[in-house]
Amino acid sequence: MRFTALALALALPLSLPVAGLAAGGDTTTPPKPSDTTKECWGKRVWDDEAKKCVKPEESSLNGQELLETARELAYLERFDDAQAVLAAHPVQTDSRVMTYWGFTHRKLGHSDIALDYYTRAIAQNPDNILARSYMAQGFVETGEYAKALAEWKEIKARGGEGTWAETSLRHAIQTGVTVNY
Repeated sequence: MRFTALALALALPLSLPVAGLAAGGDTTTPPKPSDTTKECWGKRVWDDEAKKCVKPEESSLNGQELLETARELAYLERFDDAQAVLAAHPVQTDSRVMTYWGFTHRKLGHSDIALDYYTRAIAQNPDNILARSYMAQGFVETGEYAKALAEWKEIKARGGEGTWAETSLRHAIQTGVTVNY
């Protein structure tokens, strides 16, 4: 009954695709396979300078490249490997890094840890609509639709209407089915 009322409150047509995003950005384009996912297994990344797979903390990848690699690994549901890459990021307090940590923990079934990371990401950057969307999709998974609806409204209030973050959350609230990418 609660779900139906919330779905009716969100009775907006789904006008944008919701597939394609994996833990980062506002794009519906899947990450392009890199040498990391073509050549490396486990908690290793491809290092162009070394021309081989190395531990993420030993790589020459910069912070943005580490985030892109974590996104690619998460897209392939290699969440433990993505976390190894995140651990090598030089700025653990970056809102995007905390969002990725939250996403990978949520997908690994660690909802309390994920919520903590999402909360910290939003505290650091209240306009992080991706963290809000992923956190709220976790609320949908646990049946906390009022909290999910509050985050959906917050995303819209912060200029996120029509983005992947808003559209995918709206879809999740309407259908009860969350989307990962």
